Amino acid sequence: MKLVPSRRFKIDEQKPLRKLSIVLPVYNEKATIAATIRRVLQSVVPLERELIIVDDFSRDGTRDLLPALVEQMRATFSANIDLVMHEHNQGKGAALRTGFKHATGDVVLIQDADLEYDPRDYPALLEPMLEGFADVVFGNRFHGGSHRVLYFWHYVSNQALTSFCNMLTNLNLTDMEVGYKVFRREILDHLRFRSDRFGFEPEFTIKVARLGCRIYEVPIRYHGRTYEEGKKITWKDGVAAVWHILRFRFFE
Repeated sequence: MKLVPSRRFKIDEQKPLRKLSIVLPVYNEKATIAATIRRVLQSVVPLERELIIVDDFSRDGTRDLLPALVEQMRATFSANIDLVMHEHNQGKGAALRTGFKHATGDVVLIQDADLEYDPRDYPALLEPMLEGFADVVFGNRFHGGSHRVLYFWHYVSNQALTSFCNMLTNLNLTDMEVGYKVFRREILDHLRFRSDRFGFEPEFTIKVARLGCRIYEVPIRYHGRTYEEGKKITWKDGVAAVWHILRFRFFE
């Protein structure tokens, strides 16, 4: 077992962090997308902000309403919003890669479109980075913040996958699968992500560990959805995550 290495990339520690890029992948979120964008733009952050929305070929009408909605939000909030449309469905990981290519900030934050994650947590997520302690910050859904009580087996699966990933990376994360991940944009110059679907979560974790990033966790609020409310991840994604952990730890 290799220990987590020291940081394998150079960072100008004197360069101030001035701009935040929020990457918002969207797929079939007609019911929540307007509220999500509004909450993102209403959140209080001590940085200049840009919002990058990537629609992954939604089929429920989200794609049709986004252009007008984005124009409305730009006018209401005087916001810097970039809207990108995929021409066919590729998956969350692919949508994130598209968003990363458009990010111009010093810090990148991943925001899901389903209202499970609360933008009021942005200050807490950014604090370790702004204080110079962290290169990457993970949210933690299960310790500290309020969270909706839902599926027992989802929790067990999450803890098993997190523990398995920890064993192979020598980390002590408590929520590897969390959607809230924040990182310095320089990291994108040193990593190439390949996962198209939900395999992005273990891929990201393993690759930033291998790169020697300083990783912090902070408690967040979590308002999980039921399947009737639109939750998309299934047991098949959990099985696939095991393969992705092995794949990115040993074969790539």
